[in-house]
Amino acid sequence: MTKPRKSRTVVSLLLDVAVPVGSYYLLKGAFGMSAVAALGWSSVVPALRTGWGVLRQREVNALPLLILLANLAGLLVGFGTGDARLMLVKDSAITSLVGFALLGSVLLGRPMMTATLKPWLVKGDPDREAAWGRLRRESAAFRRAELRFSAVWGIAFVGECALRIVGVYTLSVDTMVWLGTVVMIVTMVVAFVVSGALGAGPMVHMIGAAGPEHDAVRVGDAVLEAEKNSSLVGSTHG
Repeated sequence: MTKPRKSRTVVSLLLDVAVPVGSYYLLKGAFGMSAVAALGWSSVVPALRTGWGVLRQREVNALPLLILLANLAGLLVGFGTGDARLMLVKDSAITSLVGFALLGSVLLGRPMMTATLKPWLVKGDPDREAAWGRLRRESAAFRRAELRFSAVWGIAFVGECALRIVGVYTLSVDTMVWLGTVVMIVTMVVAFVVSGALGAGPMVHMIGAAGPEHDAVRVGDAVLEAEKNSSLVGSTHG
């Protein structure tokens, strides 16, 4: 990972995680806002960032658009009811919507996470881009790995939603503001590891081994090498 990419990741974590959590406790503790108001104002920065990302895209990406719409709908419902717990459930609703959308895209054979995954794997290299296209056309194993990547994230998001909803209605609001973030971070770490082993890892091996020239034998060898080098991918085959 290059330094600019690391910097963007750090900034994203600060704006999407640290700022909302920190601003909630600041607004509620130092400024005496209600839990509902503090939750609402602490959601402004992530909502604006997501909105800006949607507007900046030259083509519509369904995933950030879905997150933005769910975020706005949740805020409106929360302010309308004055229920702080419902506003926390809003975060769970967002992740569940994303999770079910990802699982639906897998069932349709059009995995939504590909838009995020592909740039990381091809890295702007024309040869890797060509290898991606060939493997997608010729390799069922490559397409299965692509589907598994989105499926893992879909399952992770739905599972996270269930955990957070249980926490919202069994623990205090103040506790769930930070604990919900912990659940989210742990879920993402686990999803990164598992989706890497079942999806991205095998795909990287296939792309790297496919070579710049069209060669059916080479593509087949790339698939065999990827499946051999993945410790978890074999567990998904019947």
